[in-house]
Amino acid sequence: MDFHIAGFTYYEGIDVIDELSLGVSVDLFAESDNPYDPESIAIYYKNKKIGYVPKDKNSLISKYLYFGHNEIFESKIQYVNKEEHPERQIRVVLKIKDNR
Repeated sequence: MDFHIAGFTYYEGIDVIDELSLGVSVDLFAESDNPYDPESIAIYYKNKKIGYVPKDKNSLISKYLYFGHNEIFESKIQYVNKEEHPERQIRVVLKIKDNR
């Protein structure tokens, strides 16, 4: 799955945008106490919140994270274009790890 980071302009993304490049890892955390979306998933880079997984893509991922299965996911920066609209500058790819 891949997606643009929702809310990028409202969090600390602008503070770390120069560090976000192709292949850089980001972390996902479920925010079940979020008043706007109990299935929300925050995206962090080095302990800085840079936005969210878009609402239309977070439901299944949220369930796995809620039950503590963070280790099955690998999330990395897939696309960076600082010339785009701020909400479309960064794209993340999310994969399920193959631990065979």
